[in-house]
Amino acid sequence: MPVRVAETSAPSQLPGSNCGHTAPPACTLLSVGQAFSGTQNVSSLQKDEAWRVNVWIQGCDLEYGYLCGTMEALNVPMADTPVVTFWEGEIVDTKNYTFFTGKWEATTEDDIRHWTKFPSFSSLLSQVEVDGGKSLDLSNYPYVFMRWKEQYFVNVGTDCGLTIAGFYYVCFSCSDGSINGFYYDPNSRYTGQSISLIFFMGCAYAYKPLGEA
Repeated sequence: MPVRVAETSAPSQLPGSNCGHTAPPACTLLSVGQAFSGTQNVSSLQKDEAWRVNVWIQGCDLEYGYLCGTMEALNVPMADTPVVTFWEGEIVDTKNYTFFTGKWEATTEDDIRHWTKFPSFSSLLSQVEVDGGKSLDLSNYPYVFMRWKEQYFVNVGTDCGLTIAGFYYVCFSCSDGSINGFYYDPNSRYTGQSISLIFFMGCAYAYKPLGEA
């Protein structure tokens, strides 16, 4: 079993702003300034391990299926400080992006294998297998599917012992703001890493760079 982490660490507060409301779908919880906290399961075949994680959304443009933010991993064994990464996301809206990744060494088989881990995807599977979901109307679907790709480390060097070579398949619930994701690393034999986050109620956060007043 993964390590259970009962507590979460609240990130530093910084005012955020709202993003534009364009389909699909207009989730008020998926907007700039929102924060999420939870755990990342990084268990391997050798040991069970989980890190506390905080995520902030810092940019969101639903018209172009884009969002970005930062991810802060705490209690990382090989790091003396919380490790912060900047990530960019693709929203599967069937206009800008489909369920087929088409890059990052992910095949359509990899895509199907990871998307089907989400119960909320099951009703979409048959059409996605045909055309990647291009013909689907997701504007009123209660879940938003995304891919998150970490681009660089914010506060540590690349010699920190961690890798950001892979990306996350993500499912966001419009009803309660919960996020679940599965990590795919094309360079790893073990791709069982996952992330589970909940909406940080009533807060508008963004990562504050080190040294900034």
